[in-house]
Amino acid sequence: MTNSPIQIVCQSCTTKNRVPKDKLGNKPLCGKCKNPVLSTSPVKGSDQNFRRYITDNDLPVVVDFWASWCGPCQQFAPVFEQVAGEMSTKACFVKLDTEHNQTTAGGFNIRSIPTLMIFHHGKEVARLSGALPKAQFQQWLAQNLPDV
Repeated sequence: MTNSPIQIVCQSCTTKNRVPKDKLGNKPLCGKCKNPVLSTSPVKGSDQNFRRYITDNDLPVVVDFWASWCGPCQQFAPVFEQVAGEMSTKACFVKLDTEHNQTTAGGFNIRSIPTLMIFHHGKEVARLSGALPKAQFQQWLAQNLPDV
């Protein structure tokens, strides 16, 4: 059933939206705020909104746990940003600053950064520590992203 709706959390206002799968490529708009539901750049995660993104999305959620003082995090940021733009219909991409969101980072036992995690329906499905070149990041995603 290609047209069965999936639930997506709006990147702007965190409202849950039901979008038919075959309409994901049509830049669907949020029913509440009228902004695009899918973001072509990573969402800024926080202690306040993180659980909503990982539990209420039918799309897998790719998270970059990072900090501003971390050199490898800074080097990886443009790669994460670029891939988020290219794959907005396949996953939701979230960046979580571990310095400003210590509750969430601690809750997931983030011990080194950057740490990349993939969540689907609230469950962790993959984790990787360290920055990757774009091709390796794309390969890791291809191997670990669940199908929607």
